[in-house]
Amino acid sequence: MSIVKIFGIIVLVAVFVIVAGAVMLSVKSKSGAALGLVDGVLAPCPSTPNCVSSEAGTPPSHIINSLGAANWDKIPALIEQSGGKITTQNETYIAAEFTTPLMRFVDDVEFRKAESAVHVRSASRVGKSDLGANAKRVEQFRAALQQ
Repeated sequence: MSIVKIFGIIVLVAVFVIVAGAVMLSVKSKSGAALGLVDGVLAPCPSTPNCVSSEAGTPPSHIINSLGAANWDKIPALIEQSGGKITTQNETYIAAEFTTPLMRFVDDVEFRKAESAVHVRSASRVGKSDLGANAKRVEQFRAALQQ
């Protein structure tokens, strides 16, 4: 067997393993739910770089600015317009799911109404890196709320 054929087989197997792994992660991300409130605040981010939060005590690598308190009533409609699905909503807490277009990974976005701000947490359910997708999503929300 020639070296080109062996290399081709190795590449094909590697691609198969990567795709199979991504599909398994996608399926896994569909189970579960937003973490909700922990002691009255949004759950802390894990150490992995696939989460951002505006809650006090969030490490600098995960911190993002909160949203203005006046935006609370606009958030449900914005979630729907942005392709999200609200899973929990009450007077002070909203949880939503967003599904990525290509691999269908599920991310959780949560909002907590405080006296002077709306705190936000956006996190991937699976994987380690989100390539900045959660921070970008929050900034898109912020931009839409300023219009």
